Amino acid sequence: MDVLGVAAVVLDARGRIVLWSPQAEQIFGWTAEEALGREAAGMMVAEEHLDIVLSLFEKVMTGGEAWAGVFPIRHKDGSTRPVEFRNVRLQDERGDFFALGLATDETTLRDLERDVALTVGLVSHSPIGLAVLDGDLNYVLVNPVMEEITGVPAAEHLGRPVRDVVPMLDTDAIEADMRQVLTSGEPLLDRIRSGRTAADPDVDHTWSVSYYRLDDPSGRVIGVAISVVDISDQFRAASEAAEARRRLAVIANASVRIGTTLDLERTARELADVVVTDLADVAAVDVLDSVLREDDPAVPSHGPARFRALAVASSYHMEAVGAADPAGEIASYAAHRLVTQATRTRRPILVARVLPGDLRRIARDPESAAAWEEAGLHSYLIVPLIARGQVLGVLDLARTRNPNPFTEDDAVLAGELAARAAVCIDNARWYQRQRHAAVALQRHLLPQRPPQLAGLEVAYRYQPAGTAQEAGGDWFDTIRLAGGKTALVVGDVMGHGINAAATMGQLRTVTRTLARLDLDPSEILHHLDEATHELEEIIATCVYAVYDPHRAQCRISLAGHPPPVLAHAHRPPVLLDLPAGVPLGVGGVPFTTTTVDLEPGDRLVLYTDGLVESRGHHLEERLRALLDLLTQPRIPLQDTCDRLLSALPPPDHPDDIALLIAEAC
Repeated sequence: MDVLGVAAVVLDARGRIVLWSPQAEQIFGWTAEEALGREAAGMMVAEEHLDIVLSLFEKVMTGGEAWAGVFPIRHKDGSTRPVEFRNVRLQDERGDFFALGLATDETTLRDLERDVALTVGLVSHSPIGLAVLDGDLNYVLVNPVMEEITGVPAAEHLGRPVRDVVPMLDTDAIEADMRQVLTSGEPLLDRIRSGRTAADPDVDHTWSVSYYRLDDPSGRVIGVAISVVDISDQFRAASEAAEARRRLAVIANASVRIGTTLDLERTARELADVVVTDLADVAAVDVLDSVLREDDPAVPSHGPARFRALAVASSYHMEAVGAADPAGEIASYAAHRLVTQATRTRRPILVARVLPGDLRRIARDPESAAAWEEAGLHSYLIVPLIARGQVLGVLDLARTRNPNPFTEDDAVLAGELAARAAVCIDNARWYQRQRHAAVALQRHLLPQRPPQLAGLEVAYRYQPAGTAQEAGGDWFDTIRLAGGKTALVVGDVMGHGINAAATMGQLRTVTRTLARLDLDPSEILHHLDEATHELEEIIATCVYAVYDPHRAQCRISLAGHPPPVLAHAHRPPVLLDLPAGVPLGVGGVPFTTTTVDLEPGDRLVLYTDGLVESRGHHLEERLRALLDLLTQPRIPLQDTCDRLLSALPPPDHPDDIALLIAEAC
């Protein structure tokens, strides 16, 4: 009524104005003082309309008929304007009759009618769910789309709160939003809500919900309006796109983190660590034991299969990790176990919802099954590791804290990760086999026990590289010569693996043969240099020394090798300042022999560069560290070897080490 500006005018039985509202002054222009007591017809109606208005007035006053319609009224300023009237007869306690006229500007009324019709049409036919709730948050209006969203007829909404209509949604959050809007007056737009309603109780939907406060023209809060748009398809598409991006990120991350080395166990740990971060709460990597023992292993077609656990990882601390096979352990799994079935079928096995009966096919024994059940294992996925057409083992994935079950998409992602990791594991497997062969060859070609030498006590060590435990071409030797003399040799063939080990064996054999000729050390190195040219571009360094106990002298020659250390019995150790020479295989440069006197108790320390070289440290710094260790209180030769090898090389030293210490007696 405030919008309409309804005016109230009361006439007595003779048509005189007896009541005049402030709105009447706004519509007609006359003040109450000017209007009261005057005949309404004469003041407000043009001459040509008098007969009509008097006839209508008589019908209302005598017959009690109400009249409504538009009538042209004369304004105080002389203009005529259409006014919408509602006229009824009134009767007071004395029985006197009066005429009540309710009037508003006809243009204003038509505008309001049009707005109302438009609003009703929009609400009824809008593709958006619309509802209005009062100040107590009870429904007072819903449109047909809202009925479809909630699955509840419009009549059953009215007078009820949200929690009664859509109990499966988070109604506390919805009502909190509406109260916030009622209090602040600020709209809340595009609030994402997900859940289920009676319209589709078995499927989750997602809606964009907006809230607006409704105020009347006077500013009084009358309720809150809600608009709801079902965005399930868009949300699902966006979620699928985000999931696709996440999976690509996981694969990219795995490409960087898996296979950083050729170490089999480390590669398995890298795979387990990647999947527990992005896919599972617990992950385990198991390989067929035959894969590690045979060149061409085959999965047994029936009966149990033997697996070796390589890695176990979890995203949080949990007792159930102990239910997985410990790394390094070998276990025999029966044919009904899922791990065995996955290797034989070469296909992933997905148990989206783990039931008590499934645990017997997952866990290794009843105790482990109980531990998994207590940890809340509810979803399980196992993927075979296949590389170059051969099944190597399996990747086990378990979810305990993550509430979502594994899906087929998860199985595809796990399969992609497993395929990439399997190649790395297979590479590491073959590398490990070659490495073991090279180490075995290397150790076989080196001296097995210290010989009895005249005037010398010796100790030696060979240590493969720490990063991959890879054998190289380092070697040492002690050779008894005529006249009680002894040749001490330490060399380093560039390269690693079987080829380097085999070349080392050849050079060692040539060296031992040449040593029997009792040549000067420089001549020995000259002949070795010539021999390397027949070994297809081999480069090697070498220190060759001959100790004569009768003269208490040692004659030494270097071929590009680190200088020996002379650790005196009663003086600080020193690096021998010898001509460095060039590596064997370079050719064209003569070698030089230097004579060094040895007193009883003096020690000569020969070594390869793996002992003193280290990333991030200058060679001079590492050589000083070697001298410092030899300055410490003297201990037996074997213990001295252990001290140097434990203190100098870093844990991941990239090169193998040969160490030979000889003490003059």
